[in-house]
Amino acid sequence: MHRLRAMTGAAGAWRRLRERLRGLPRGLYGDLWALPVDPVPAAGRPGAPAWRPVFGMLLALGAGAVALFHVYDLIPHGAGIPLYAVLLAVGQSAALIAGMSRPLYAWWVSLALMLVSLRLAEPALAHDALFPTVPEIALQAGSLFLLALRVHPRRAATALVIALMAVAFSVSFTTGPHDHALDRASLAAVTAVVVGAALRALRVARTELVEQSELTAEERSRRTLLEERNRIARELHDVVAHHMSVISIQAQVAPHLVENPSDELRENLAGIRENAVEALAELRRVLGVLRSEDAVADGVRHAPQPTLDRLDELTGKVRGAGVAVTAETTGARQPLPPGVELSAFRIVQEALSNVMRHAPGARARVEIGYHSAAVTVRITNTAPESPPARSAGVGHGLLGMHERTAMLGGDLVHGPTPGGGYEVMATLPLEEPV
Repeated sequence: MHRLRAMTGAAGAWRRLRERLRGLPRGLYGDLWALPVDPVPAAGRPGAPAWRPVFGMLLALGAGAVALFHVYDLIPHGAGIPLYAVLLAVGQSAALIAGMSRPLYAWWVSLALMLVSLRLAEPALAHDALFPTVPEIALQAGSLFLLALRVHPRRAATALVIALMAVAFSVSFTTGPHDHALDRASLAAVTAVVVGAALRALRVARTELVEQSELTAEERSRRTLLEERNRIARELHDVVAHHMSVISIQAQVAPHLVENPSDELRENLAGIRENAVEALAELRRVLGVLRSEDAVADGVRHAPQPTLDRLDELTGKVRGAGVAVTAETTGARQPLPPGVELSAFRIVQEALSNVMRHAPGARARVEIGYHSAAVTVRITNTAPESPPARSAGVGHGLLGMHERTAMLGGDLVHGPTPGGGYEVMATLPLEEPV
C-alpha cells in the first residue's frame, strides 16, 4: 500500500513538472514581451510623474556622458572614431531614455545593442581593460532599474537572469585576455533590480493605502448618511403613528355619530379602522428594529416630538451654553404639518449646535418666516472670536438638514457670509410636492 502511494505521488509530481515545463515558454513570452507594464501613476497619486521632467533631463545627460565614454572605449588605438561606435552609443543611450515610457521593449533593445557592442569592441580593447566596459554595465543596469520600477519582481528577476546569462556568454568568447568584470556587472545589475523592485513595492503599498483610505472615507460617509436617515425615520414615526391612531379612533367612533347607520357604512368604517391598526402595527415593528440599535432612542422613545412652540426653550439652553442668540418670527403664525414643524425645529437645533462647535464666541440669530405656501428657517452667526477646536469624527449637522429638506421637497442653502460668519437657510413647503 505504501509503495502504491509512493508511486502515485511520484507520478503526480512528474505530471505537474511536465505541465509546468510545457507552460514555461508561454509564461516567459508573457513576462518578457506580451504582458503590459504598470501604468504611469496619474497626477496626485502615489508615485505620480511629477519627477519625470527633472529625472528625464538627468537621465539624458547621464546617458550622453556614458555614450561619450562608450565611443572612446570602442575606438581602436591610433584610429579615428568608427561610425558603428557612434551608432551603438547613441542607440543604447536612446534605449535608456525610452525606458521611462516603454521599459520592457527598451530593455530588449538595450540588451541586443549591448551584445553587439561587446562583440565589436572586444578585439579593440587593451588587455588590461575592463570587459564588459563600465558604460556597458551602467547602461544595462539603468535599463534593468527602469524595468523593475514598472513590472512584477518575478518579471524583473527573469530579465536579470537573461541579461547575466547573455553577458556571461559574451565574456566566455574573447579573442584575448582582459580584466573580466562579470562579478562587478552582476553586482550592479542585481543592485539595480533590487532597488527598482523595492521602489515599486513602496509605490504599490502607498497606492493601496490611498485606495483603502478613500474606500474607508466613502464607507464612513455612507454610514453617516444611513444613521441620519434612521434618526429622521424614528422621529417621523411618531408623527405618522399619531395620524394613524386618530384615523383608527375616528373610524371606530363614526358609526355612533350617525343615526341608524347602514351595514355597508359600518363595514367600510370597520375596514378603515382595521387597515389603520395594521399599518400602525407594521410601523411599530419596522421602527422597533431601528430603535433597538439606538440606546438613546430607547430612552426617549415615548417623549413627544419637539415643535416650534419650544423654540424659546431651545434658544434659552443655547444662551445658557454661552452663545448670544436671538430669535425672531415674521409673518402670520399658522399651524404647520407635523413633519414640517419637526424638521424646522431640528434644523434650528442642528444649526445652533454647529455654531457652538465651530464658531466659539459668535453671536447667532434665528429667523422663522411664515408664508402662504412655505415656512423659511434662517440661522446666521457672526465670525468666531477664536479658532474652533478640532472635532473628531464626521458631523451629522448639515447632512441631517439636507436630508430633512429633501424629504419635504424643499431647498437648503448654506455657506460663509462676507463678514466671516455663516448662514443656513431652509425653505420648507407646506404642501407635499406632486
